[in-house]
Amino acid sequence: MSRPLRIQFPDAWYHVMNRGRRGDLIFKDKGDYYAFIDLLKDCVEMWNMRVVAYCLMGNHYHILLQTPDANLSRCMRHINGVYTQYFNRTHGLDGHLFRGRYKSILVDSDSYLLELIRYIHRNPLEAGIVDRLESYQWSSHKGYLSRSEKWKWLHKDYVLKIFSKKNSEALKRYKAFMLKEVSEEINRVLGSRKWPSVLGNEGFLEWVKNVFFVQKRHVEVPESRSLAPDVKKIKRTVCRSYGVKEADLIISRRGISNEPRNIAIFLMRNLKGGKLDDIGREFNVRQYSSVSTIIERTKQRAVKDRKFAKRIEQIKLDLKVSQEQT
Repeated sequence: MSRPLRIQFPDAWYHVMNRGRRGDLIFKDKGDYYAFIDLLKDCVEMWNMRVVAYCLMGNHYHILLQTPDANLSRCMRHINGVYTQYFNRTHGLDGHLFRGRYKSILVDSDSYLLELIRYIHRNPLEAGIVDRLESYQWSSHKGYLSRSEKWKWLHKDYVLKIFSKKNSEALKRYKAFMLKEVSEEINRVLGSRKWPSVLGNEGFLEWVKNVFFVQKRHVEVPESRSLAPDVKKIKRTVCRSYGVKEADLIISRRGISNEPRNIAIFLMRNLKGGKLDDIGREFNVRQYSSVSTIIERTKQRAVKDRKFAKRIEQIKLDLKVSQEQT
């Protein structure tokens, strides 16, 4: 089985789903449901995962989550692996529980976050299991309606504030939103056997394509790295874009971001696939973990700041033109 494409960066949002092998139940009794929810709480606490919605549906589950630390794979490995061990031990079984690797879609939260929450919470209603959303016990919908401390782990306040800054009004609008039917687009996307890797508006899709699919192509075709611009050319092009000297790229001051340096570091990794240690030496960054942090923060900013993302793309274009002229 080929591995699905996993695009990971800080603060990314994902809709995740998995089914039981051969359509078998993965939740047989209340203890199973509670055990899975406890695993979600564990990931919130241990790996800073933020869960905004979930629904457990007998033979499958849906989760909508955010990963501030770009660790989706780590979180899902814990959830699926530990739950499988629990389930087999509890029910006297052995072997695989799930059909295969979990499905995940990288989500443009600005465009689709609320739509996906509605899809997840309405799952039992659409399946005819209940007549009212409030009647279903194994989804996070009840958490949105409750003020109990036991729901503090659920990242619901972030969502409710999208509806209104005032708590009572936010809850009122949330309830009204949940009563509306799921859009045809969401039903079509999530109802297909093969999910897309990304769900977002045109700008978000273009950013993901430029930043991540180009990088993936380089990984799959190592020879392509030899055609990438060299370090000197990347530095020179970035400096020209910002009107700074190359010596400025190694300047580091506590609390002050060196934007040209950060972009140069990001491009060395993105275009050439350079090792973190080697990149660090080029920019006088001693620890490879610091280089990784710079790269991830640059990705994160590019997601949120369209102007910043366009600047990176312009530098890439300038590098491409420069390559073609040599």
